[in-house]
Amino acid sequence: MDKSIVIYIKEESDIIAVRKKGREIAEKLQFDLTNQARILTVVSELSRNIYRYAGTGHIEFELVEQARKKGIRIISTDEGCGIPDIEKAMQKGYSTSGSLGVGLPGVRSIMDEFNLESTPGLGTRVEAVKWQLR
Repeated sequence: MDKSIVIYIKEESDIIAVRKKGREIAEKLQFDLTNQARILTVVSELSRNIYRYAGTGHIEFELVEQARKKGIRIISTDEGCGIPDIEKAMQKGYSTSGSLGVGLPGVRSIMDEFNLESTPGLGTRVEAVKWQLR
């Protein structure tokens, strides 16, 4: 696998392609089944958010290594309307679409690293890393 793979999301069917690639990478990196499911959940949530709230964007997968560990960095980027209140959006149970509101807080809780940047009118970028000890 290349160090970085980008999949563009323009229509709902692109979410399937992102999920498939996320599964392939998690398997190739030999994450256990629990962490494979976590990675798949994150990829699903982030790609669905792009499609639902921004219309278009992309998911990038990066292989990362540090000292005695390797992992996957998942970067979600869009140029949508942005998140006006990040603090509120990160509260469990909060939703602007009538969903259960476990999306971004759920991503943060199941990944090892999480960073969210959003500017109203300019878009949102989420970066999440899952590490695996060697």
